[in-house]
Amino acid sequence: MLASHGITYHFGQSEKGINDVNFSVEKGQIIGIIGENGAGKSTLFKCLLGIMKPSDGAITHRGNTLSYDKRSLIRLRQDVNMVLQDPERQIFYNSVFEEISMGPKNLGLKEEVLIARTKRCIEEVDACGFSDMPIQHLSFGQKKRVAIAGILALNCEVILLDEPETGLDPKMKRDLIKLLKKLASNGKKIVIASHNMDLIYELCDYIYILHKGRVLTEGIPETVMSNDSIMSKAHLEVPLVLKLSKMLNVESEVLRKHLKSDL
Repeated sequence: MLASHGITYHFGQSEKGINDVNFSVEKGQIIGIIGENGAGKSTLFKCLLGIMKPSDGAITHRGNTLSYDKRSLIRLRQDVNMVLQDPERQIFYNSVFEEISMGPKNLGLKEEVLIARTKRCIEEVDACGFSDMPIQHLSFGQKKRVAIAGILALNCEVILLDEPETGLDPKMKRDLIKLLKKLASNGKKIVIASHNMDLIYELCDYIYILHKGRVLTEGIPETVMSNDSIMSKAHLEVPLVLKLSKMLNVESEVLRKHLKSDL
């Protein structure tokens, strides 16, 4: 569906944003991309979206090398889109319905199809309770749900999320986790860039660690994130569950189930 093959992107003549990065959404249903600031997460996202064109390597979409012509980019963004860290940067209308229906309108869908799809996306993100409210009266978490619904209305197969938990209180974070798990169970591919190691560990079934623009390692979260030397080299915190499991000498999966049952 979507992959990068040895892509490199340079900022200016010498500084590299990412270097020789291989990535595939087929590695998992919810994939985490983690790394300290400047590791290359945002650059990789922009390359996957076709916003930036790598100086070396290639992006493939549905098995074809992305050619960056208008038609190819339109096809890519019908399948792959992104929810920004700040939802207000991608919300343009005062009405929830108008905002979510904007994408389908641009696709030229018939009115009845547009209405049905918009209503379905409102239900999918549990926004029915505030769908009649003006956007400016919504909480940050509600606006994030509207932004996600707007991407879903495009019928995307792959959803990229940049620091999705930023600005959310604990309840909103739990609601977001439930929503992302539901979307994944319905077949959506979710890719998350985050500094929150606990969120990544709970949600993701595969992760990539970026360090200085390169993939330092990749694999199953429990295996990768329990490697102290790797996490230290990447300047990342070990998830709380893994720390506690070592302290208590308890299997991390058992401990994680107990913690999740208390949420």
